[in-house]
Amino acid sequence: MLAGMFPFGHEEPMVQRAYFCFLLTALGVTAGAHRLWSHRSYKAKLPLRIFLAAANSMAFQNDIFEWSRDHRVHHKYSETDADPHNARRGFFFSHIGWLFVRKHRDVIEKGRKLDVTDLLADPVVRFQRKYYKITVVLMCFVVPTLVPWYIWGESLWNSYFLASILRYTISLNVTWLVNSVAHMYGNRPYDKHISPRQNPLVTLGAIGEGFHNYHHTFPFDYSASEFGLNFNPTTWFIDFMCWLGLATDRKRATKQMIEARKARTGDGSA
Repeated sequence: MLAGMFPFGHEEPMVQRAYFCFLLTALGVTAGAHRLWSHRSYKAKLPLRIFLAAANSMAFQNDIFEWSRDHRVHHKYSETDADPHNARRGFFFSHIGWLFVRKHRDVIEKGRKLDVTDLLADPVVRFQRKYYKITVVLMCFVVPTLVPWYIWGESLWNSYFLASILRYTISLNVTWLVNSVAHMYGNRPYDKHISPRQNPLVTLGAIGEGFHNYHHTFPFDYSASEFGLNFNPTTWFIDFMCWLGLATDRKRATKQMIEARKARTGDGSA
C-alpha cells in the first residue's frame, strides 16, 4: 500500500525514521511541556531544556508557556467551563472541538489568576515563545523533510508526507486521546470521584500518559504512573537523563500514600 502511495523512496526505512520523529515530538510534550514545565515533577539542566523545547516546537501544540498554563488550568478546574477541553462537553469537544472555538471566558479568567512566574523565569521558555513561529516551521516541517532527503537520500515527497505531515497528524491525535478517551473510558483505582481514567491503549500511543486517574490524583509524580518503568517510555527517558546527569530531583508518590488513597477513594479495581 505504501509503495503505491509513496513510490519514490524506500518505504520501510522511511516509516522507521518517521516514527523516530514521532518519538521526539512526543517527548517534547510528555517529558517537556507536561512533566517538566507544567508539573515541575523533576528538574532539567539547560542542555536538556533546550532539547525538549526544540522537540516541543516539533510537536506544534502551542508554545511551552501557553501549553503549560492551560494544562495547569485543566488540572485545577478539571471538567468545568474553566477546563480548556472539558470532557463533560462530549468526546468530540474534548478531542478536537475545543480547538475550533474561542476559549471559554472562564478558561481565560482562571488562567490569568494562576502563578506562572516559574515559566517566565526560564529563558528557554521565553526564547521559544518569542520565536515560536520560526521554530515551528523549522522543527515541525523543514528539518523532518530535509534531513531524510539530504542524509539518507529519501525523496522530498516521502520525507514531507511521512516524517512531517503524517507524523504531525498522528502526534496531535495521540495527545488529544489523553483529553478525550482517557477522561471517559477505563477504570479509576485511585479516585472514583474524578473523571480521568486508566486507559492502556492511550498509554501505548502516548508513550506513558494513559495512567490518567493516577496522574490527576498525584500530578506531582514524575512517572505519571504507580508502575514506574512498566511501559512508560517517557519515564525511561527521564531516568536515562538522570543517569547522564542532565535531570535531577524526580518527585514520586510513596507506596504508603498510594495505597492509602486507593483504599479511601478508589473504585476497587486493580
